[in-house]
Amino acid sequence: MSHVLAMAVQRLFPKAQVTIGPWTESGFYYDFDHPEPFTEADLKAIKKEMGKIIGRRLPLQRLEVSRAEAEARIRAQNEPYKLEILASIEEPISLYTLGEEWWDLCAGPHVANTSELNPKAFELESVAGAYWRGDETKAQLQRIYGTAWETPEQLAEHKRRKAEALRRDHRRLGTDLHLFSIEDEAGAGLVFWHPRGARMRLEIENFWREAHFAAGYELLYTPHVADLGLWKTSGHLDFYSESMFGPMQVDERQYQLKPMNCPFHVLTYASTLRSYRELPIRWAELGTVYRYERPGVMHGLMRVRGFTQDDAHVFCLPEQISDEILAILDLTEQILSTFDFRSYEINLSTRPAKSIGESAVWELATQGLVEALERKGWNYKVDEGGGAFYGPKIDLKIEDAIGRMWQCSTIQLDFNLPERFDLHYVAADGSRQRPIMIHRAIFGSLERFFGIMTENYAGDFPFWLAPEQIRLLPVTDEVRPYAASLSEQFRRAGIRCSVDGSGDRLNKLIRTGEQMKIPVLGVIGAKEVEAGTISLRSRRDGDLGTLAAGDVLAAARQANQQRGAGLALEVDALEAAAQAAGGDGTPR
Repeated sequence: MSHVLAMAVQRLFPKAQVTIGPWTESGFYYDFDHPEPFTEADLKAIKKEMGKIIGRRLPLQRLEVSRAEAEARIRAQNEPYKLEILASIEEPISLYTLGEEWWDLCAGPHVANTSELNPKAFELESVAGAYWRGDETKAQLQRIYGTAWETPEQLAEHKRRKAEALRRDHRRLGTDLHLFSIEDEAGAGLVFWHPRGARMRLEIENFWREAHFAAGYELLYTPHVADLGLWKTSGHLDFYSESMFGPMQVDERQYQLKPMNCPFHVLTYASTLRSYRELPIRWAELGTVYRYERPGVMHGLMRVRGFTQDDAHVFCLPEQISDEILAILDLTEQILSTFDFRSYEINLSTRPAKSIGESAVWELATQGLVEALERKGWNYKVDEGGGAFYGPKIDLKIEDAIGRMWQCSTIQLDFNLPERFDLHYVAADGSRQRPIMIHRAIFGSLERFFGIMTENYAGDFPFWLAPEQIRLLPVTDEVRPYAASLSEQFRRAGIRCSVDGSGDRLNKLIRTGEQMKIPVLGVIGAKEVEAGTISLRSRRDGDLGTLAAGDVLAAARQANQQRGAGLALEVDALEAAAQAAGGDGTPR
């Protein structure tokens, strides 16, 4: 379908030059160099022309040609981008013809004839800017995105899922719910956490810390910068410099913003001689790192230039690998399931052709990962040779509420840093041995996980995590003192409670609270003041009846203590309180 698109564009816009046109997970795109921007009207015309091309039942034929013949064809068409593409591909060189009128360099495969394409099951979706070869110093192109399916019904389902994804877009929800922003004046890719988002982040961090303490970890806090020499020793300056910000000169020394936390944990380990009796050592840190991302790839919270990784490093003996990996898998499941991520895709990546470390250590490490996965009972796929040059790894993807898979957790064995920093422990026989080092991140980064989580919940967060858990709605000015008193009582008990002081009519108060996706609204009128109660309304189930204020407080505290019960948590807890109050929602 991408070739049909390119042919249609060049028929309608002869000055347009083609570049690349690959398939994507849900369709295809093609990049064009054209002097005028494509408009919505242009897209409609291009789609109409594509329908005509499909209707002509044109054959697609693969031809193998010599490099000289391909170059001659390209020069005859005056397509400079194709010349660059030709220079980068190896023989045999193949191209596909579309009828007798159009062709392009392509490895294929393709359908045999345009009649196999359904003219009622494709759509041109959007136009976006793109740099040639992804390099912002090169020409800016126009990328036309499209999607193609076998049937109109499949196309309709795709559009429905796309609309649902747009409804869940964390960038829109972050603005609508006042959670975070990215301010151009401060710089691209730098996140500002607003009070509501900051409260949520604090809850996430507190839960993360509690889970790690319970799992036998200790916490570290390390600097945000380090001498440039540290990054030379770690190898980051040689292999990762394109993703690092430039150094800064301070007191005749050059310092570098950290792109990773690992070398700092290594230095902490190396600060004293360790005994085998101390291992395993488990250290974790919510460490903020800084990485250069090109302007064209940054996207909300998903890809930013400053972010906080939930890094952890385990230093252990070779025979402890399997147990430590299993413990990490258990902790990963505990943490992710708390946020209602319970469906995973697991990949085990093994030793690549170019690697460091002894074969025996690689085999032991890989076997430790396999044993842990099998003991955990998780299905996994093996990516032979897909590991890093310094060790095998496990990657975990999570599935969200609309079936999208997101890369999330990573468990990586590292034979590189212990060697570069000459790490040791004293073994039982008194010899110096090198420890096994395990990198591990569960969220990946707090920012990206927050974005994924926001889209998974569509901003409709569970009670324990919601930035504002209960909002009290005073019907008249006379009942405001009672509402303020209750709000203070709830806040002192750790419940995030507020009072709507807008003075709007009740229907608008309720509608505003629902738009802000507040789990529980409490209506307060003269009767509630007299009886010491609150009339409750759940965002999910509507009216819950009238409860004693003390019962609401108790139920809310219980809901906070029972993290991870999902969207129904506050309803279940409050209904239980209603039953305890008399079964019909009235106070005893």
